[in-house]
Formats: sequence, structure tokens, C-alpha cells
Amino acid sequence: MRLKIVKYDKVPETGYLEYIKEWELSGEKIVPMASERRGESFEDLLAKWSKDETDEVYKKSFVPATLYFLVHKKKVLGAIHFRHELNESLQYNGGHIGYGIRPSERKKGYATKMLVTLLDTVKAKGYKKILITCDEGNTASAKTIESANGILYDKIELEGETTLRHWIYLEL
Repeated sequence: MRLKIVKYDKVPETGYLEYIKEWELSGEKIVPMASERRGESFEDLLAKWSKDETDEVYKKSFVPATLYFLVHKKKVLGAIHFRHELNESLQYNGGHIGYGIRPSERKKGYATKMLVTLLDTVKAKGYKKILITCDEGNTASAKTIESANGILYDKIELEGETTLRHWIYLEL
């Protein structure tokens, strides 16, 4: 099976709409949040995602970030959001990367494939280490992070929830 990660501006509109509709119908929290449509047209989303890569986002207390999608043929299987830097909030919750696989495609190894592929991309851009967090109860995400050589750094309490913080060292 040929899987690839594509930047938001290369994702097929029909594939994205099918992907996001499944998430919305599931009633689950959409992960990563950056892939939500919030009633916007596809063209408006493309413009928003483009702006998210610029310094404009600092005005909203965000950091520049790029959204990618995991695609097989024209079917969107998941999304992964790479934050180019960490602000104080992201150091504790969120980290550099947030990712999610659409409900019908889970437990097939796609999250690991998506994460490892993105790590190769960011390593080529000069990043040396990446912080990824997950909720303590999210064992699937913790296993995905660990399978990509994530090392548990610590556990922190935030608003009554325990967050696991992992570092992935890209140059050993």
C-alpha cells in the first residue's frame, strides 16, 4: 500500500471532506484540532492553513505551524500538525506535533507511519529534537510515540489531567 504525507495544499478536497465528515459524525474531539473545518469552505481552510505557517499567528498567541495529511490514493487517513517552535503553553501540553487517524482507519499502524515520515521531514529541516505530549490514558498514542523512539521525559498535571511529555531525538 502506497501511503504518503501531503501538505494541506495538496490534499484532495473530496478526500478531506470525507475524512472530516467521518470525524464530525463520530462525536469525538477532532485531532489535530487544526484539521477541523468549523463550517468553513475548503478554499477558506486552505487560506487559513496557509496563514498558519506565517508570523501572523503570533497575534493570536499561536506559533507558526504546518498541517499535513496521510493519504492513500485519494483517501485521507489522518492528519498531523507540526508546530515550528514551542511557546510556553506548548512546552507543557501539545508539543511540536499533534496527530490523529480517522476513526475507521485506526489500529492499522497508520499513526506510526505518519509520525515517522513527518520526523524524517523535520529532521531534514534541521530540527534536532521534538517534543510530543499525550494524555496519560491514551495508551495508543503513547505506544505510537515510543515506537518512533520517543523517550518519556516526565508526567505533569494540568487542570486535573496527567500529560505525558516525550522527547524524540532526531540525531543520536
